[in-house]
Amino acid sequence: MTIRRYKNILPTIGENTYIDDSAVLIGDVTCAEDVSIWPLVAARGDVNYIKIGARTNVQDGSVLHVTRSSDGLQAGFPLIIGDDVTVGHKCMLHGCTLGNRILVGMGAILMDGVVVEDDVFIGGGSLVPPNKTLESGYLYVGNPARQVRPLKESELAFLKQSAINYVELKNDYLE
Repeated sequence: MTIRRYKNILPTIGENTYIDDSAVLIGDVTCAEDVSIWPLVAARGDVNYIKIGARTNVQDGSVLHVTRSSDGLQAGFPLIIGDDVTVGHKCMLHGCTLGNRILVGMGAILMDGVVVEDDVFIGGGSLVPPNKTLESGYLYVGNPARQVRPLKESELAFLKQSAINYVELKNDYLE
């Protein structure tokens, strides 16, 4: 794995966390316990911070970045990802906030100021435009992403199970 400083800030890695050798984490990036960061993920916490919650997995080829503060945007946009989140392959998360138990489908793009409440599915290839809020308990798809329907009980259960599956898989890799 490549862990790099930015202005003397080094990523912080929680216990039992797996970071693939080809992943790159730079600067102010914090991973909680049982996180998994898979091949070719780039997480760049240079002009703001990135926080990744417990049991969250970020899959192959995803890009995580932030937005700096400016005159019109005092705090900028950090990237905050909650607990038990599954980020699919080749996603781009930029300066957004994700709650807990979320599945971000492959190739989805979430832009600055997006807020995703707990218990949400975001379909593969979806584009969530700046400053949009995705309400808890729904499936969102499309470009731009739109609310399609409430999640079924089985889908809500899958959100937690997906995180558990990736904790088990990363444990295999840590062995």
